[in-house]
Amino acid sequence: MEKERLPVTDLSLRHLLEERTDDLQRVKAEYDNYRKQVRRDRMAVREIAVANVLRALLPVLDAVDRTCRHEPITPGLHDIADTLRTQLASLGLQSFGEKGDAFDPAFHDAVAHHVSADAEQLVCTQILRRGYQVGEHLLRPAHVEVVGPPRPDADSQLGHDREI
Repeated sequence: MEKERLPVTDLSLRHLLEERTDDLQRVKAEYDNYRKQVRRDRMAVREIAVANVLRALLPVLDAVDRTCRHEPITPGLHDIADTLRTQLASLGLQSFGEKGDAFDPAFHDAVAHHVSADAEQLVCTQILRRGYQVGEHLLRPAHVEVVGPPRPDADSQLGHDREI
């Protein structure tokens, strides 16, 4: 549209104008892509930094939880525990691992496996240490005890069905 209004008669000058306009549009597009990439990189660095800080604070949270379970809860301890959990949650920390959850090896580390003929699938029966994640980042898997059905290949692993 702009090109039609210009009273340029020289073809080489018109060609130069079109070339410079194309260059300008290309540079603008590259700059827009660069800004978007920088924004994504900053967000990724922020997420990694938050995950690292939260991972470093998990032993503190574990110690507070242990203390709350084994010691009489004083108003001061209650305040500290609530404030710590609230502040960590505001950074996106989410805990997982509940009794009765289906066992998921991506989120649970089974430290004990009990066999039950009644069980249809592996189920968490005891949570030994809670798991935590922030966003899509797994900070720590939950340590659990599981109950599940007997493995169909358990006899063959023990050598009972071995052919000689």
